[in-house]
Amino acid sequence: MQGDPFASPSRISLEISGAKAGFPVKYYQEKHRRIALEDHLLRLFYRESSPYSFKAKGSGKSGLIAISRPGQEVIERSACHVNERNGDILLRLAVGFPANGRSINAGELYKILYQFLPKAVEKASVFANISQGALQKAIDLADDQKYIRDRMQAEGLVAFVANDAILPRESGVSERPMKNAVPFHSPASMEVTWNLPHKGTVAGMGIPQGITLIVGGGYHGKSTLLQTLEKAVYPHISGDGREYVAMESSAAKIRSEDGRSIHHKDISAFIRNLPTGRDTGDFNSEDASGSTSQAANVVEAVECGSKVLLIDEDTSATNFMIRDELMEKVVAAGDEPIIPFIKRVRGLYEQQGVSTILVAGSCGAFFHVADTIVQMDSYQPKEITDMAKQEASKYPLSDTSDAGKYPVGQEHTIAVPKAVPSADRKNRGTKIKVMGTDGFAVNKTNVDLRYLEQVVDAEQMYAIAKSLVYVLEKYAGKTIKVSQVVSELTDALEKKGLDALSIGNGGDMAMPRAFEIAGCLNRYRGFLSNGKRN
Repeated sequence: MQGDPFASPSRISLEISGAKAGFPVKYYQEKHRRIALEDHLLRLFYRESSPYSFKAKGSGKSGLIAISRPGQEVIERSACHVNERNGDILLRLAVGFPANGRSINAGELYKILYQFLPKAVEKASVFANISQGALQKAIDLADDQKYIRDRMQAEGLVAFVANDAILPRESGVSERPMKNAVPFHSPASMEVTWNLPHKGTVAGMGIPQGITLIVGGGYHGKSTLLQTLEKAVYPHISGDGREYVAMESSAAKIRSEDGRSIHHKDISAFIRNLPTGRDTGDFNSEDASGSTSQAANVVEAVECGSKVLLIDEDTSATNFMIRDELMEKVVAAGDEPIIPFIKRVRGLYEQQGVSTILVAGSCGAFFHVADTIVQMDSYQPKEITDMAKQEASKYPLSDTSDAGKYPVGQEHTIAVPKAVPSADRKNRGTKIKVMGTDGFAVNKTNVDLRYLEQVVDAEQMYAIAKSLVYVLEKYAGKTIKVSQVVSELTDALEKKGLDALSIGNGGDMAMPRAFEIAGCLNRYRGFLSNGKRN
């Protein structure tokens, strides 16, 4: 409960019994359907409760009624939970208790608790009162999306983009579909057709496992396609334009990240024989370069189980990706500590089962190692593998030594401090402040996660921050592998949902992926001086 009218609003929960809510069991017994139901109810409650916000009068934040407002993605959120056993509904929201000065105005609060909220619940959380057709549409879409992901796995595909999908977004700050955008249409050679349970026949481009290269001129849609795939690890709502686009759920967007911290990481697969003599098998840096940061990002993604790497040439360190023939002649291989990604990408797939989808617009060397080559031409894809391979044969790679291998390095550990860094001498507990999708602060320690580009909103970032606090508290004083910590935490989230992170009086959360949790732990500078070689 808030301390005064200007403090953070009070956190309250509403419980509706399954018997009163009346939703059929078929809507929440399977996990994908339950999450779709929760998402639909949350959107309904937001719509019904918003008109009542600030209708109760008072000073400060008096009368505020606020609940999570989901974006275009359908993700499990702490703001709404449906019990899979009995259909009970739990809603969590924030309410600014009406006050005059520092005293609660009971009459105004009565309006919120006994008039406004019950009306919103009746309209948004009782099966008989909502649009059952709209709910059925959301559930059917969830079934179809699950079917697509199941078929992808069965047929050896890492991604699927349906014909007529709308990939461009409205603007740089809006995830809604762009009006009058060119609909996507698969090249015939890559088209797959499935009969979905509800929508029926759907055709689209299937991207196979292996190494896929996306090329084309500037402004022809290469990066737009990659950005679509990186967000397609999550299902999207009807009308988004990407609702029938799916990406392997563990896919990781990889980029260079100047200035990130790296603690006790084996990056010797990409960086070795540094002139300073530093050990790249146990590499540390508080201010990593573009190449060392990208090397660490690849290694960490593989360690946490990512099966697809998504890379855009525009956000990569050039010297990490490729060395051209002239540079190899001028600077001998023995004098260059970087083994470029082009020499490791084949080994990543053949030895580790990690596929790569790479966008390139200026370097044709990757034609030699790609299994599938797609050209984006005026926002439409063309499959040009055979033609590109034939042209590439005229320009053979000059140095193929060490190509096709991916030496697996040691996985190192982190040493967790004995106590969470305190905000002040009075030890008032752990405080979290989220900065949108850029990162957060734990007490006074900032954690910069702006380059984890698949985080979709502040609620997911808050869950990542809570995951860090969970690790700091549970493993205090212990030395442990990041992969083990993440595995144990994701198991707890699978069994208990977001309640595993001890919601308490905190804010709303959205389910994080293992990749982003690991990314947070690998960047948290509180482990830097405590890491220890395994």
